[in-house]
Amino acid sequence: MFQNYYLQSNTKNPLDKISKIFKKILPIYWAFLTYMLLRPGVENVEFPFMFSGIDKVLHISIFAWLAFCFVAAYPKVKFLTFIYIMLIYSLITELLQDIMGLGRSLETLDLVADTVGILIGYLIFKRLARTQM
Repeated sequence: MFQNYYLQSNTKNPLDKISKIFKKILPIYWAFLTYMLLRPGVENVEFPFMFSGIDKVLHISIFAWLAFCFVAAYPKVKFLTFIYIMLIYSLITELLQDIMGLGRSLETLDLVADTVGILIGYLIFKRLARTQM
């Protein structure tokens, strides 16, 4: 009986270790992302890798990483709470881009891309977490 309790208390969930790491990464990434989303718009320079719609791909990827970091930091958060936080952040940054008038504007397709990225990041984390257990 005591042996089972001792073994259970010493075997930590691998997600606990990951959560500790991502609790440090999340605020840094979130602050950086906020800065990048709200900084003044710059004139687009054409590069060979640029294509039509690259901004939507970037929105999907940056919000997928944000969602992944958030769920990794707080794996026990309810899905509804998580989605509210992420969507409100996405909406606020788009609204601020429009209100601040620094060469950026609110785009509905950016919100759609952000939502897709949020769901992708969440699903990737859940799938990885399932394989770790």
